[in-house]
Amino acid sequence: MSLNQELQSVKQRFGIIGNAPALNHAIQIAIQVAPTDMTVLITGESGSGKESFSKIIHHLSTRKHGQFIAINCGGIPEGTIDSELFGHEKGSFTGAQDARKGYFEVTNGGTIFLDEIGDMPLGTQARLLRVLESGEFIRVGSSKVQKTDVRVVTATNVNLLEAVQKGRFREDLYYRLNTVPIYVPPLRERGTDIDLIFRKFASDFSEKYKMPPVRLNDEAKQLLIKYRFPGNIRQLRNIAERMSVLETERDVQVEQLRKYLPVESTLPALSGNGIKTDDFSERDILYKILFDMKKDMNDLKKLVFDSLQQETYGSQIINKHSDLFHSIGPIDETLPSKPSFVFHKNPRDEDEDIEVVEDIDHSTEDNSNESLSLDEKEKEMILKALKKNHNKRKYAAQDLGISERTLYRKLKLYQIDENESNG
Repeated sequence: MSLNQELQSVKQRFGIIGNAPALNHAIQIAIQVAPTDMTVLITGESGSGKESFSKIIHHLSTRKHGQFIAINCGGIPEGTIDSELFGHEKGSFTGAQDARKGYFEVTNGGTIFLDEIGDMPLGTQARLLRVLESGEFIRVGSSKVQKTDVRVVTATNVNLLEAVQKGRFREDLYYRLNTVPIYVPPLRERGTDIDLIFRKFASDFSEKYKMPPVRLNDEAKQLLIKYRFPGNIRQLRNIAERMSVLETERDVQVEQLRKYLPVESTLPALSGNGIKTDDFSERDILYKILFDMKKDMNDLKKLVFDSLQQETYGSQIINKHSDLFHSIGPIDETLPSKPSFVFHKNPRDEDEDIEVVEDIDHSTEDNSNESLSLDEKEKEMILKALKKNHNKRKYAAQDLGISERTLYRKLKLYQIDENESNG
């Protein structure tokens, strides 16, 4: 049998649809490694079909007549996973009324598929490493060493190497599991396979619900193929089933298809290589930080406004850089109409970049007799602040709502001798 014939035979036997090169490569590796007892690590996104590869490896191996058990490590509580995998003795913990065999004991001579291996607790990882190295295990609550002959196939949708670097996964176990790696491509990397799989699902649901299968026109097919499918094959199956039940017209146009495709995020992905990482949550963290910053900025604006309202001289400080007036925007909550304060970033400050300003009063009163020099007003308020605080720059700067560094710069700018404030 040629390699191509063998591939097609395996696909037909295990219900795998498609001819994408990455998919064929993964199947070929599974066929080659199946007759051996080597441990295999299957990686790929959730919903990409990793369990099918574990079944290929088992049923093409010399253990095909032995038992095959698939276990989701992420679905077993940390307190009971040791008991589930290795068994326990009677009375070994609360509720252990009888002795129980674990999966490694029950599956002796067969294959265990450990899905979501990245979620396995560190203590259980040490026990698993012992099984892989020597075939030995100990039941919970026992001191008797037992032997088992089990083929271990694992799968994960997280980057185990990153988990090792963060101390959440044992390095020695990682290299022991990763003897033969198999990467299952996500649906979006499989091109026209997407249309083939959709047609298979549509045919299956046609038989299930006793109605003609839905069909996509050419434009709808192109839209389906270009969609990223974050949920992979599970998501495509869900779409095909909903369309089969809800669509009255069996010939589906692109407008109808769009109703079943969730809007994709325009933000760049934070993880690569088709492997989910814990850093994927950085997007949510970024959103939270931005919202918190906005809230903090509004709170800060109100705080300074209230403080300046209590100081008659503070409300007269005017920033000369009025072109930055709208750089941050108004306070969300309603504030008194006069005076309205905003914040400006002073590019010359590195440590403290916020200054407080007041809008110029636009009233129609005749102010012609008053000095219109902004510099003079600013100098006058600095002198008042220094006098009030006995020439202590730190406290004068606080009253003025600026940094001590900014105050020092303005003293130099206006050539203010601090002794002037005593005059």
